[in-house]
Amino acid sequence: ELPDNLKALMRPVAMMVPDLAMIAEVILAAEGFREARLLAKKTITLYNLMIQQLSKQDHYDYGLRNLKAVLNMAGSLKRADPDMNEEAILMRALRDMNLPKFIKDDERLFRLLLGDLFPSLELQMSDLGPMQAPIERELERANLQKHPFLLFKIGQLYDSQATRHCNMMVGRTGAGKSACWQTLAKAKTAMAKEDKAEGFNVVNRFVINSKSISLTELYGAYDLATFEWADGILSTIFKACAESDKPDEKWIMFDGPVDALWIESMNSVMDDNKLLTLINGDRIPLTNSMTLLFEVEDLAVASPATVSRA
Repeated sequence: ELPDNLKALMRPVAMMVPDLAMIAEVILAAEGFREARLLAKKTITLYNLMIQQLSKQDHYDYGLRNLKAVLNMAGSLKRADPDMNEEAILMRALRDMNLPKFIKDDERLFRLLLGDLFPSLELQMSDLGPMQAPIERELERANLQKHPFLLFKIGQLYDSQATRHCNMMVGRTGAGKSACWQTLAKAKTAMAKEDKAEGFNVVNRFVINSKSISLTELYGAYDLATFEWADGILSTIFKACAESDKPDEKWIMFDGPVDALWIESMNSVMDDNKLLTLINGDRIPLTNSMTLLFEVEDLAVASPATVSRA
């Protein structure tokens, strides 16, 4: 309780927790689901169970932004196959959007929770489809083993990039993060160049170690003597990618630790706004051919706002 003399200077603001079940029901109904209320209830029940029973990790997020992404993916699956069982669609969206971020013990528990909520359904393991052969070929060229776990993680990154424009790969040094995204990029490029496959484009990669340079070198700054604006490394790459007319995929990879100093300025790019805002007033859009990737060891110092966007 604040003292009365201090309270008189303050303006009271009422806050309330959003009704996630109602929000989920409205989104599902808008996406075309007939059993929106039942499915929304199951989804929120699953999220509550995950909060209670899964371990506490820095990169776990069960907030509204995560829920909205899952339901939007369910809607896109529904539009792609309108005759498919609605429970199976939602179960697949929940599995594909949440499974990649869980550690091994939590993954096992999550599958059990999913099985309890959708007892009559058994989903097939998602496969790489036409990407299987090119990925295995690129692993052979790099003299790497075609290990099932590595192939599984490459598949998860491929699926995740189809639904999200920003992805974070979290793991210790030597865990295979670089091999994962580099193999996928090479495989996509090979599909476009060698196999001439439709729907695949050449991948251009831009790797930045954001901790090795200062904030002004990364984003740009005004010259204090002349007040002229000088673009930074990221803003230069961003502008070049946004202005490019080529259909090539542009992957901007941040390889290094995440900290609050530089990552907070990326929040508007990582959410649905998809805009990089610089201090000189420039607003650079993230186009459909651009993808953000972060290769980090952990998210121990990242704010909840950043974690929810990753």
